Amino acid sequence: MEADLERWLKEQQITEVECVVSDLTGIARGKISPVDKFIAEKGMRLPESILLQTVTGDYVEDDIYYALLNPADIDFICKPDPNAAYLLPWTLEKTALVIHDTYDRSGNPIQLSPRNVLKRVLSLYAEKGWQPIVAPEMEFYLTSRTTDYDMPLKPPIGRSGRPETGRQSFSIEAANEYDPLFEDMYDWCEMQGLEIDTLIHEEGTAQMEINFLHGDPLTVADQVFVFKRTLREAALKHNVIATFMAKPVTNEPGSAMHLHQSVVDTHSGRNVFSTVDGEQSELFLNHIAGLQTYIPSLIPLLAPNVNSFRRFLPDTSAPVNVEWGLENRTCGLRVPESSAQNRRVENRLAGADANVYLAIAASLLSGYIGMIEGIAPNPPVEGRAYERRNLRLPLTLEAATEQMEQCPTMRRYLGDLFIDGYIATRRAEMENFKRVISSWEREFLLLTV
Repeated sequence: MEADLERWLKEQQITEVECVVSDLTGIARGKISPVDKFIAEKGMRLPESILLQTVTGDYVEDDIYYALLNPADIDFICKPDPNAAYLLPWTLEKTALVIHDTYDRSGNPIQLSPRNVLKRVLSLYAEKGWQPIVAPEMEFYLTSRTTDYDMPLKPPIGRSGRPETGRQSFSIEAANEYDPLFEDMYDWCEMQGLEIDTLIHEEGTAQMEINFLHGDPLTVADQVFVFKRTLREAALKHNVIATFMAKPVTNEPGSAMHLHQSVVDTHSGRNVFSTVDGEQSELFLNHIAGLQTYIPSLIPLLAPNVNSFRRFLPDTSAPVNVEWGLENRTCGLRVPESSAQNRRVENRLAGADANVYLAIAASLLSGYIGMIEGIAPNPPVEGRAYERRNLRLPLTLEAATEQMEQCPTMRRYLGDLFIDGYIATRRAEMENFKRVISSWEREFLLLTV
């Protein structure tokens, strides 16, 4: 496979290679290397500390840092995955991005690596002769460019010369306002081999959604990881911003990453969520029960930031529950109508801001445990599930991290190092957030208290 990657780089006349790994937030960290050096070295080294960086670039507290990592701040080893190489069509030099896997000096996968976390979950399925299939739906907003972080975001100017106003769900004309941007996006995705499908206008003002074709979870996660940057680059080319923040605009719907997931038997190719008669199987119900039971303890992987929980405020369109129902979008777990072979469940809880590797890992792991333990789900919901309280989720990042920290099942499957490291980065970000004085405080407290 290394020879295939080297041949591909030469065929594409690549001169530079971006060697990257995903940190816990989902930020691409790595090095830019001349192609000849990349081919000669067949990998790179990066300091362990990058996996305990927060979104602000800060690190976790020293006592936690040194308890989890070598105090000498040693390097880990990164090896390129030949199946995860992508062109970067917007660069001046012919450039490729290659996603790397991470190992310690003994050849063991780094536990804090989000990509390794997903691979660990997929290995559990493989041991049972199962292959998960996923298809994400990525929501995002387009906004005008701004440098004043205290000012609310505004919708961008479209082809008509006017900004969008009001709610335009599924409007073709509203989506057409940004055709030049989306044409570049589709062209670039095709060049990269990203298997995106439909584009729709979502409920919010200048809010859109791109659907990915179903496929292998690791491959799909890599593609979403690359797509988010591709879309942002296409937007910048057209002088607008594309954001995957969970709740970027006050009084507008949040942006989700809906995850459709099913499981097939690796030998027969049959969907194990359906019986031979085409009915829903016990494994299907077990999978849903696992999602209901364990998602509440993994919410920090689906809603990783302080802003993430603004999606879950009252009177929003996001379901704040782990109820399930047939074609019921008010449930956190929706079962779309489909053929027996395509039977699946849609996890509607993850935010668009989540690290895609960790969100898919969390969702698949929850369903897997349900299948292994043979758990039975609650009865499906008919009608509105928004007001359901018996399966309500933690509504703050503080409560969510505490619940994740205290879950022995997650520690058994994901390991203490990952759980403690991930929670430490969330708490460091919360501390950083609390130091910022908001415009709300200045507006309502400055002259009144």
